[in-house]
Amino acid sequence: MIQQEAEASASLGTMVILDGEEYLTVEEAAALLGVKRATLYAYVSRGILKSYKQGMKRARLYRRAEVEALVRLERRSFPDIPPAETWIRD
Repeated sequence: MIQQEAEASASLGTMVILDGEEYLTVEEAAALLGVKRATLYAYVSRGILKSYKQGMKRARLYRRAEVEALVRLERRSFPDIPPAETWIRD
């Protein structure tokens, strides 16, 4: 898990910094979490993770600290959150 997190962090290149906070694009946040974009959107819709508007654009950003905190969570800490693969339909 830690190696996967380090590899994902190393691949991040277009991070946005606003008011001293680091924000990730959808691709960067999904890579850091090791999930698909659809799973990331499911996390947001279920209130597990917050997304933020990028100015007037439709694009959303994700606060890096919040994404990294989610990476560190242990499943037993939140037993009421079902596995993401059960939320996503093709």
